Amino acid sequence: MSRARAAKRLAQAAAFGGGGLGLIGATLYGVLTAEAQYARRVIGPMKAHPVPGNGLYGRYPGQPITLAMIGDSSAAGYGTATPEETPGVLLACGLAELAKRPVRLIDVSRVGAKSTDLAPQIDTALLAGPHVAVILIGANDVKDQMPPSTSVRLLDRGVRKLRSAQCEVVVGTCPDLGVVRPIKAPLRQVARSWSHRLAAAQTIAVVEAGGRTVSMGSMLGKAFRTNPVMWGPDNFHPSSTGYAAAAAALLPTVAAAAGVGPDSIVHPEPFRGEAVLPIAEAAVQAVRTAGTEVAAAKVAGKDRGPWGPWAQLRHRRRHPKAEVDKVDESEPATTAEDSGQSLAETVS
Repeated sequence: MSRARAAKRLAQAAAFGGGGLGLIGATLYGVLTAEAQYARRVIGPMKAHPVPGNGLYGRYPGQPITLAMIGDSSAAGYGTATPEETPGVLLACGLAELAKRPVRLIDVSRVGAKSTDLAPQIDTALLAGPHVAVILIGANDVKDQMPPSTSVRLLDRGVRKLRSAQCEVVVGTCPDLGVVRPIKAPLRQVARSWSHRLAAAQTIAVVEAGGRTVSMGSMLGKAFRTNPVMWGPDNFHPSSTGYAAAAAALLPTVAAAAGVGPDSIVHPEPFRGEAVLPIAEAAVQAVRTAGTEVAAAKVAGKDRGPWGPWAQLRHRRRHPKAEVDKVDESEPATTAEDSGQSLAETVS
């Protein structure tokens, strides 16, 4: 079975309430679950949880853009030392710089959250009337043996609820579990294959629900595989540098969803590997390159073709290294509003 067909089957199983385990095999899923439990023992219990950086960012006039951060530890920024290092604050600062407007951050993410926690988080976020929501969820679903189709179905429901409230949605798809150091070879390749298929299925579900996805993959590929600086002390969660790299990958799509940024209205450019494809094929191609955006598209005025809905594959421009300025501890710390400039500069 091709990867595109496999991803489509999982997405369809989610839509109709199927188990979805036939796609990856119940035995394989059990092995991955055992590996996740082993990794959990190696990592140890969660310690101090990050403090959400809720508030207003950007010293600009005008009506604020409200940004909601939803999801698990990857959204909350587990392991960061200050709110200014969390993905939500980094995205709020970067978005404010690109929009030249203030951004109000509503961070409802929670360490340890699973897809079953999305509904209450979304209900809380909607009270603030968000214009854009970013969702990062899925890794804990594996730890708790949640069937992949259930995970995808709950994500689909969440995206649809946000879109019904006129909120744009950006979902960072399942990361590449093959780069997580506590998961040892030869199961790393198995984990990679499983996470790629789940990410593709998430992409299909989210785009059909009216959202956009960004393939997190190994976030910045080789950097996370080879550079220990990208990982926190537990070798499972990113470091502050790793979170900044992930935020830099998400920012161009978040800005485009908000209608701001240098290429928010530019059409796909074929010479950069961008194209309009059937959604299942776009989802599989996106998985192969971290930071790739997938969103709904139309061809000749129609949103569906002979192979299903159309989707556009985008590689939004950003600084390839997503470098983050370090604050000298001997100097006064920069404020959250000041720290957004370096991230905004990653988008050319």
